[in-house]
Amino acid sequence: MAASVLALAVALLIGASSQVDNGASAAPVTEEGLEVTYGSTVKLMHDKTKVRLHSHDVAYGSGSGQQSVTGFPQTDDSNSYWIVRPTLDSSAKQGDAIETGSIIRLQHMRTRRWLHSHLHASPLSGNLEVSCFGGDEQSDTGDYWRLEIEGNDKIWKRDQKVRLRHVDTGGYLHSHNKKYNRLGGGQQEVCGVRDKRAENIWSTAEGVYLPVSGSK
Repeated sequence: MAASVLALAVALLIGASSQVDNGASAAPVTEEGLEVTYGSTVKLMHDKTKVRLHSHDVAYGSGSGQQSVTGFPQTDDSNSYWIVRPTLDSSAKQGDAIETGSIIRLQHMRTRRWLHSHLHASPLSGNLEVSCFGGDEQSDTGDYWRLEIEGNDKIWKRDQKVRLRHVDTGGYLHSHNKKYNRLGGGQQEVCGVRDKRAENIWSTAEGVYLPVSGSK
């Protein structure tokens, strides 16, 4: 069942990508009340500003010089899709539910690079830089993020408020209203900060959510 859903997901998202490239709107699946499982392809929405976590094949002009990560205000851009993956040493499988405290990776769907952080300074605020780095065959602990679910729920679900804390640096995935002048579309800075703030909170929005696997 999961394999057939994944095939449909890929077809939908590839179609969405080509539509966006031609200037048309993407058509993501937007079912509600679903668990976020490994292998799901989702957009992460910033709770305070409602931008989507976004990347593209544009390098930072400072810091690491790696692929930049921003907050993008439009909901229909395929460069805002991320595939939820387990860590390299995990026994988790596609379709497994994800509990609070789990360490995950987020792979950018279009460029195949991983959501990454390190001690370089972010361009606008001087916080921890968040970038995309590596690829299908290249990943390290700089791509590891610990899931912290707000409230008493233990399993990650769509629309649930969560924080993602970078394992190596201790920085929370963060955004704010500081906007880039050189990037179009009102894109804003995404960075890491080590203290808990309201601007650390995200939730999953549009995407394709694979069903929970029946095997344990």
